Amino acid sequence: MFEAIILAGGHGNRLRSLVSGIPKPMASIAGKPFLEIVLNHLLGKGIRRAILSVGYLSEIIESHFGNNFHSMKIDYAREKVPLGTGGALHFAMQQCRDSVALVLNGDTFLDFNINSALSDWREHRVPMIIGVQTQDTTRYGRLLVEGQRITGFLEKGKGGPGIINAGSYIFPSDIFFGHDLPEAFSLEQDFLTHEVAKKTFRLVSTNGPFIDIGVPEDYLLAQKYLLHYAQQS
Repeated sequence: MFEAIILAGGHGNRLRSLVSGIPKPMASIAGKPFLEIVLNHLLGKGIRRAILSVGYLSEIIESHFGNNFHSMKIDYAREKVPLGTGGALHFAMQQCRDSVALVLNGDTFLDFNINSALSDWREHRVPMIIGVQTQDTTRYGRLLVEGQRITGFLEKGKGGPGIINAGSYIFPSDIFFGHDLPEAFSLEQDFLTHEVAKKTFRLVSTNGPFIDIGVPEDYLLAQKYLLHYAQQS
């Protein structure tokens, strides 16, 4: 089974009208920290080790979870300065013990068939991006796909139905090897947009539950949408 890397170092600037004084992944959903709901969901899927990439107010996350969440081992990759999504992942990947990792954003909840994705990885051994079918891609932008191969990205603002990047990935732990990268960079803009044009990236498509709590309206929606998952944690 995969190890998980969760990017949990964000400030949550857009949520400050509703959530302040804590890291965004610790925002309360139905009385539970959002990150706790995510970890419990992963535990139920068979994930037994998670690396939390932390930065802003990291002590709140570390004091809450410590080094174990039930039977899941928790380790931390601590940013001393903001590294962006790419830099944070690059730094956290150094703690990987396996050849592959499930990568998640700390402000999104996604339910998909992990066992099917694991089988796909074992067969193809190429990086995978998890995409969600949606009726309106405006907020997220969309993935360009030919069959199961991802060929590019469209910027945010293009509406209509399509497949969005859920901000979740299955990456080999050496995905950055051989690349001359700055310490801080955007995974999506500075790395993936170039790599998908040169290398094979496969799509893992899901219609399963997906929610991003990064904006107030969706954070409020999540209180109801994730109630069932919160009650299980």
